[in-house]
Amino acid sequence: MPRPTELAPFASFVDDPRRAAFLVDFDGSLAPIVDDPDAARPLPAARDALGALVGRVARVGVVSGRPAGFLAAALALDGVTYVGHYGLERVEAGRVVTDPRVAPFVAAVAEVAAAADRELPGVRVERKGAVSVALHWRANPGLGEQVGAWAGAAAAAAGLELHPGRMVVELRPPLPVDKGTVVEQLCDGMAAACFAGDDAGDLAAFAALDRLRASGRLEHAVRIAVRSPEEPAALVAASDAQVDGPAGLAQELRELAGEISSAPA
Repeated sequence: MPRPTELAPFASFVDDPRRAAFLVDFDGSLAPIVDDPDAARPLPAARDALGALVGRVARVGVVSGRPAGFLAAALALDGVTYVGHYGLERVEAGRVVTDPRVAPFVAAVAEVAAAADRELPGVRVERKGAVSVALHWRANPGLGEQVGAWAGAAAAAAGLELHPGRMVVELRPPLPVDKGTVVEQLCDGMAAACFAGDDAGDLAAFAALDRLRASGRLEHAVRIAVRSPEEPAALVAASDAQVDGPAGLAQELRELAGEISSAPA
């Protein structure tokens, strides 16, 4: 019987789930986008559906720009790999471990955050621990151009990298780490892998799946664009399939978990 979704490439997950990895972004993918980042919570259906994959596939991971501790607390799912700050943090044995290469940039991140507080009224300054700072203008959409210019100058002066998102820009250490490098690590030894994301930062994860497939390190790869009115066109163009928001992804995860459970051993 044909699957009632567009994601036919998931057949490989059903055939050999013990060598499959399902990796997903948090904001906009598992959790609806909200004005206050601190108020973001996973859609209950998405959390439950993600949890249903634990133990059914070899690896379930959440790879996000959020702090790793936030991800673990927000989802509270055992058996999930939590990687935060685009790979600069992860939860290991219940503890948050930070990449030691971040240390020389901690002071610069703190100084930029303090300057943003002073100089950017109407912008929400989100301190992501000591690792990075994000500037949000969702509550004041007209500030986008001003914030972008300010952040570009601040990043150049402080020796940080600028990473734009959906009505947000983040400044973080210029280290060779992103969602793509994380995906390559988490897919080691897998035959099939999927990444689901909604924003420009997820393009690196999509590209990593392409590299792994092209080099023969993965047999099957699925790139899911979680769609929204603010979606980057490049993300949709690079995807193998699309779902409508966190609710659409939750439905797809439920179907996948169900198919794996009902497949012959």
